[in-house]
Amino acid sequence: MYLNSAKKVEIFEKYGQGATDTGSAESQIALFSFRIKNLTEHMKQNRKDHSTERSLTGLVGKRRALLNYLKKRDIERYRAIVKALGLRK
Repeated sequence: MYLNSAKKVEIFEKYGQGATDTGSAESQIALFSFRIKNLTEHMKQNRKDHSTERSLTGLVGKRRALLNYLKKRDIERYRAIVKALGLRK
């Protein structure tokens, strides 16, 4: 499986406040970005997988909503996570 609990802890340690920080916007954005990257690779190989395409679109929307929230609340945290993940604005 591409996303196990060890990988989640690694993501949360790197982008959140700690290994148990699963709820901050930065850690959720990083987790969504990891899942989006993997689903995008899957979609490149399986063009007709419409259920994965739908879930990928939903994840992108959730990440965008969290990024918008973070941008309104604290612009410096927003800029830091966008730079760390290499996201387009």
